[in-house]
Amino acid sequence: MGASFTDHFGSVSGAYAHYRPTYPAALFDWLAAVAPARQRAWDCATGTGQAAIGLAAHFAEVVATDASASQLAAARPAPGVHYRLAAAEGSGLEADSVDLVTVAQALHWFDQPRFFREVERVLRPGGVLAVWSYGIPELEGEGPDALLQHFYADIVGPYWPPEKAQVENGYRDLVLPFECLEAPPFAMEATWTLEQLLGYGSSWSASARYRAALGHDPIERLRPPLAAAWGAAETPRRLHWPLTIKASRLGWA
Repeated sequence: MGASFTDHFGSVSGAYAHYRPTYPAALFDWLAAVAPARQRAWDCATGTGQAAIGLAAHFAEVVATDASASQLAAARPAPGVHYRLAAAEGSGLEADSVDLVTVAQALHWFDQPRFFREVERVLRPGGVLAVWSYGIPELEGEGPDALLQHFYADIVGPYWPPEKAQVENGYRDLVLPFECLEAPPFAMEATWTLEQLLGYGSSWSASARYRAALGHDPIERLRPPLAAAWGAAETPRRLHWPLTIKASRLGWA
């Protein structure tokens, strides 16, 4: 990011804000419990604010930054959440000023060494860095799920940016800079109609890159077979996204 920042979601910010799933309340309960205090959290690469809003229930102030002006323009306002345009590697925050830093579904876009230095600068002693990601959901119904997996891997698959590989392997090779904190398992759950699921697929960066490259919407390749397999379009189906979460604590002074 910074000078080399590429906005992968600028063209889909409205869909991102409307269709992205929400993180479980238990995740924010745990983050608040491991933070040394609940004065200020920094949600880095906040997108349209999904994680920031969850943090606001526990912290007096949440500074939510993103390098994409279009994402911030679509962000949802919430009490205690202050949105700022800033790169991950240069937050503009004061040194030793935050208890918790979170990065939801975005660390793979960063210059990680520079970001980790920024985190070390802004965290208070004992402060926590927590990052998480999720991949393709499991969709209720063998037929609909197979179609969704095919769309993800084969239709828009060639249009995923290379950084997406870090999400695919569950941040397997990611090493955070401080003392490791073991996190319990978390998952996102949703019950969506056909149109909600198609809207979610339209918010993927790969869908945006497909549209830009080929001039037509990949969702229209998914819609007919998925509608045929779905049944009544208004009948909701369950989705399940396991979360990969890694956390570490800065040493106490």
